[in-house]
Amino acid sequence: MKLKTLSLRARIFVAMILLVLLASVLISAVAIYQYKEQSEDYHTERLTRKEENIQTHLKRVLNGRQNTWEVKTENIPLIFKEEVYNIADIHKLQINLYDLEGALLISSKAGLQNNNTDQCINTEILNDLSNTAAHRFVDKRMENGETFQSSYTYLLDQKSKELAILNIPYLEKDDFLTKELLEFLKRIAVAFMFVLLMAIVLAFLLSKYITKSLKTISDKINTTRLEKRNERIEVDDTSEEISTLVTSYNSMIDELEESAVQLARSEREQAWREMAKQVAHEIKNPLTPMRLTVQNFQRKFNPEDENIHSKLDEYSKTLIQQIDTMSSIASAFSNFAKMPAQQNETLNVVNIVKLALEIFNEDYIVFTSEKEEIIAKLDRTQLIRVVTNLVKNAIQAMPEKKTPKIDINVSTNNGNVVITVSDNGSGVSDENIDKVFEPKFTTKTSGMGLGLAMVKNIVETYKGTITFKTEKDKGTVFKVAFPKE
Repeated sequence: MKLKTLSLRARIFVAMILLVLLASVLISAVAIYQYKEQSEDYHTERLTRKEENIQTHLKRVLNGRQNTWEVKTENIPLIFKEEVYNIADIHKLQINLYDLEGALLISSKAGLQNNNTDQCINTEILNDLSNTAAHRFVDKRMENGETFQSSYTYLLDQKSKELAILNIPYLEKDDFLTKELLEFLKRIAVAFMFVLLMAIVLAFLLSKYITKSLKTISDKINTTRLEKRNERIEVDDTSEEISTLVTSYNSMIDELEESAVQLARSEREQAWREMAKQVAHEIKNPLTPMRLTVQNFQRKFNPEDENIHSKLDEYSKTLIQQIDTMSSIASAFSNFAKMPAQQNETLNVVNIVKLALEIFNEDYIVFTSEKEEIIAKLDRTQLIRVVTNLVKNAIQAMPEKKTPKIDINVSTNNGNVVITVSDNGSGVSDENIDKVFEPKFTTKTSGMGLGLAMVKNIVETYKGTITFKTEKDKGTVFKVAFPKE
């Protein structure tokens, strides 16, 4: 799981926990490093002190009254024959004395005489010992996981003359320091668990506090729509950054609200302009033949013509027919432009739909219902208009060479009344699917194309929905859903 895919709250939480873990690891690493440095310094200083004390003790024996031997290299084994064991026991360290050529003279370690590897000093050690200003050399090595140090210095007489080479093997024992380190790490672990627990709680609260305002803004942004009124965000006690974001969002909402009003006004004006053009076009169509009829009547009028009465009747019928056409156009426009107020009443939708279908005499219209009674609060007149317009549209969609079939069904679904009108007509072409509910759209040779636009207007007034499915040359199914309440 990538970190960038996590939410901001999760990132803050993870960051806090990782910070505590990192701090704990760093503290532990520093403690271990400090332990190693301290251990190394301790053993180095301890070996130096031991070496100085042993040197002092050896010189005391050399220069003591009990020593009856001449102080020279050859007599070292005789001088320290017994004392080397006492001194080694006092200082708890092994003592080896070599001559200036590196050959072993005496050792406090029993059986060392038989160990050929310790009988002489390495040439490189002798060179380093003699060439250094301090005349001291410390050899450090690892054996079986343990660290050994071995110091080499000169044993001097009273005249500071070099008598022998003092070698002190030293094993670095870290039991005490290791115990202290383990105790310290245990305390660190306990403190870490406490801090981790506090960090989890703090991270949870902090992330919740930081993201609370952001979530409010996010929820508002997700519900922001151009077509509806959006609410401003009111958030108290926020940081400067969140406050700036809220201010920016509220400014955007104000601008969006203004843009929505302007857009709605523009769309409304455009729709009425298009409607006016359509009405003007539809009205002009019958006016032209009316004008021609009147002009022809004027030109051919003869009062003495014996057929004048029949001709007058013919002209009158033509004019009345054109006037009726204009009247129907005006009525359609008026019905679309002026939607009557809703007169909600408790209706049996099944009976109202049956009543609406009585004006159609076509025997291929079939009505079905899942129940004999489906009650809803609707406007009787507007419900009838919805049904009749959908059925008219289905009838007009029927091709001449096809056996027509129209099915009307009333049912219920999730608290809604559902009315479906299906036909086996020509269907709607792909290029016209998005234009079906436009006021000016029609595929017929006559009419205003206001039927489906009016139906959509009525349905949306009741907060319902209207959808359709269509297949080319197979038919179309319109589905209307009204809330029962």
